[in-house]
Amino acid sequence: MDRVAGRTPQGGLRVVAVFEGAKGGLVLVTGLGLLAFIHRDLHNFAAEIVRRFHLNPAHRYPRIFLDAADRVNDTQLWLLALSAFLYSVVRFIEAFGLWRRKRWAAWLGAVSGGIYVPLELFEIAHGYSWAKLAVLGVNLAIVAYLGYSLTIHGRPPRNPSLPRFPRPSRKT
Repeated sequence: MDRVAGRTPQGGLRVVAVFEGAKGGLVLVTGLGLLAFIHRDLHNFAAEIVRRFHLNPAHRYPRIFLDAADRVNDTQLWLLALSAFLYSVVRFIEAFGLWRRKRWAAWLGAVSGGIYVPLELFEIAHGYSWAKLAVLGVNLAIVAYLGYSLTIHGRPPRNPSLPRFPRPSRKT
């Protein structure tokens, strides 16, 4: 596979690679943390979180959190942990590819980041917050940067290992 354009600053791709790797690491740690709740009382843990953050358990979001903790079983925890592991593997592969300036990794990052944009816009349409706007802004910046690194001046970057052929002249 060829690399992303030589004119694209390597530092930008490495920043995105570190960000994607950090997302993968965070999800992996979360998935491993879910495994700690297998054969345990998840409702008591959820109630303790609500108490620690001084939330009213009768309000909407704490109630949703507590109800979800009541409904989760061990099989669902295993599936969530497996999903977190698979997601983190994809993020680590993407981060490695971006660090090495691989074209496929830039495509993977641009497409996987672009998939979330409509969902984020939908969430903002139903009530915006600074956190939602920040997530959308970071995601759009990453997708735009990866798109820019894939196409500089509207054409894909040339693989430097391939021979360069002259373009045919157009007669008008």
